[in-house]
Amino acid sequence: MKTIAILGCGARGTVYAEELQKHPAGFRFTAFCDDNPRQLKRIQQRLDQEVPTFADADEFLKEKRADALVIATHDRFHVEQAIKALYLGYDILLEKPVSDSREEIEALLRAQEVTGRQVIVCHVLRYAPGFRQCEEILHSGELGKLYAIDASERVVFWHWAQAYVRGIGNTLEHSHPAILAKCSHDLDLIQAYAGSTCDSVTSVGGRDFFVPDNAPEGATERCLDCPHRDTCNYSAKRIYIDRWHACGEPTHSDPFRRVDLTYPVTEEGLLRALREGRYGVCAFQCPQDQVDHQMVQMTFANGVKASLKMVYAADAGRRLTFYCTEGELIFDEREQTIQVMPFFKAKRVIDAKMIAERGAAHGGGDAVLSREFGDLVAGVAGCPTTLRESLECHLMGIAAEESRRQGGALVKVHK
Repeated sequence: MKTIAILGCGARGTVYAEELQKHPAGFRFTAFCDDNPRQLKRIQQRLDQEVPTFADADEFLKEKRADALVIATHDRFHVEQAIKALYLGYDILLEKPVSDSREEIEALLRAQEVTGRQVIVCHVLRYAPGFRQCEEILHSGELGKLYAIDASERVVFWHWAQAYVRGIGNTLEHSHPAILAKCSHDLDLIQAYAGSTCDSVTSVGGRDFFVPDNAPEGATERCLDCPHRDTCNYSAKRIYIDRWHACGEPTHSDPFRRVDLTYPVTEEGLLRALREGRYGVCAFQCPQDQVDHQMVQMTFANGVKASLKMVYAADAGRRLTFYCTEGELIFDEREQTIQVMPFFKAKRVIDAKMIAERGAAHGGGDAVLSREFGDLVAGVAGCPTTLRESLECHLMGIAAEESRRQGGALVKVHK
């Protein structure tokens, strides 16, 4: 029986562990590592397994503890930990984003090449059935040759505030730029659909809304004390208390479990977290330096052009429009539909809900990615996506951020 260890036992590490537990190979977990004891307790409860635990990643990485390793730690640790793990002999499932540094990316690629181990990056949408269906349609030739892609990543407004204003992703010191942290999925998909390396990008964006000047008059530092707690769109009370009740008071669901790490989630725990923790701070007064919107234009080596809009919106959901020489294809993640529109032929609409795995997050991507990584570890399949392929979108994101900081200048992706 093959063995797996988990480094980083937060929400994502736990999801991958739960999915891998379902794999027909019957993996055995041998070690969990996290610096938060509550997360270590939670993952053992969720998996109903008691295994050796570690609170220090450096101590954990002193020796090999399993055949394969899931790394789902904070963004800034991914490359350092992955390189150590490769030299220990692990095959790795590595959470995105990997890095916002060209030098780190090259170092990771060298380590993978030297060790000969496999690294699969958690671009879960690449594995989601709906997104794969789009790729199959494009490659079928039914719509001719792809020449342009228009993509929108609509982040629901409260999630943007949670992840990039209040959360651990709100500063560049501890996280990667939002265009990578949030949109490495989108950049990865665009690159995969384009079927080519990216030649150059231009990008603009900024932080215009989540600033102190836009706080409601008389707003306090914490939402629970604020006179606007029942009216402000970004009130932590409305987002985490009122919505928790409206959602049926779930005990283990996002976003509530990210705010209160005590399980099961309770109103008492949520209120305590909002009084004491980062998620209860006024969204306009949080110390943060992420953009709140960004646009990217891309030119690929094979001539395909693409645009990406990263915005906060009323509803979540990506929308991709593919322009081809003999038709058009639209995938709407929110509506869960794929529209196929060949010229001079009848349009057809595919129900994307029917091609996604029921009950699985990211349109079924979490389940498929975990299953295919499990197949790799079990030795029944090869690597579905190479590390170099997965890192192309990171180079695109790095170039986009360089362009944004230069006022929209054209930046070459490969230097």
